[in-house]
Amino acid sequence: MSSKQSQIFYRRRGSKELCQEIVLGGRLMKWAYDHRVGRAVFSFLLFRRRIFSHLMGLYCDSARSRRQIRSFIDKLKIDTEEVLQPLDSFVSFNDFFTRRLKPSSRPYDDAPRAVISPADGRVLVYPRIEQDTVVPVKGRSFTLSALLEMAAGDFLNGSLAVIRLCPADHHRFHFPCDGEILTSRLINGFYHSVNPIALASRISVFTENKRALTLMRNPLLGKVAMVEIGAFGVGSIVQTFTGSHAVKFQEKGYFKYGGSTIVLVFRPHTLTFSADLIENTAEGYETFLKVGERIGTGRSGT
Repeated sequence: MSSKQSQIFYRRRGSKELCQEIVLGGRLMKWAYDHRVGRAVFSFLLFRRRIFSHLMGLYCDSARSRRQIRSFIDKLKIDTEEVLQPLDSFVSFNDFFTRRLKPSSRPYDDAPRAVISPADGRVLVYPRIEQDTVVPVKGRSFTLSALLEMAAGDFLNGSLAVIRLCPADHHRFHFPCDGEILTSRLINGFYHSVNPIALASRISVFTENKRALTLMRNPLLGKVAMVEIGAFGVGSIVQTFTGSHAVKFQEKGYFKYGGSTIVLVFRPHTLTFSADLIENTAEGYETFLKVGERIGTGRSGT
């Protein structure tokens, strides 16, 4: 197995330069999903059994895990100047992992028609879904029916954005637009990694993993679906929002330790994605955005 096989590249907004992602355990991940023995041991025993993610979550919540914070910062080159609290105030690894940032570090696009990224992450966009089926640039195709279950009918032929969070990213997520909350529910599932190495395997990560589904209604866009997808090592998806009407950029919740993903689904002809996201996706690259940056512009309600 060559080291190049486990390398991941992406772009930052405003630049065509390729950035290499720092992947924790990239070679092991490649073996776990591509090798026959790896698939048997890791994919089945670890990723399909919630007990391992649960135990990891317990450790990351413990005071003992606090010693991992500094090495985590150093390995992933996390900018601690953005962190709201002093580093010595965190009582566990998860306390740091779910850290809040200084408000000045994450301004947001408050234009009325702007739809924003709900989290820091690497973004792929799909301007038009063919009926029910999404064919990703990286990964196995999946259907809206599997992702959204009974709610899929409203979004056939719509559009979709995938925001992938890495361990280094800020793991609190926010609402991409204003909206009335119609329904929220948890869909149980497995704990596969959302790393592109796993997405490129034969596993339907987005539709097999545990996820939280929220349907909301925006005056301009009509119905919008927001799906938070758990992954290996994610102790839980925590919802901090409890109201019935959300405001754009308002905090919705956070992921505990692990890489995670958010999928946004829009009805047909309601959103125009930003040109750079469309271009980078077509070329096979994710675009790194910070929470609050525009991913698209609303066109009309339905």
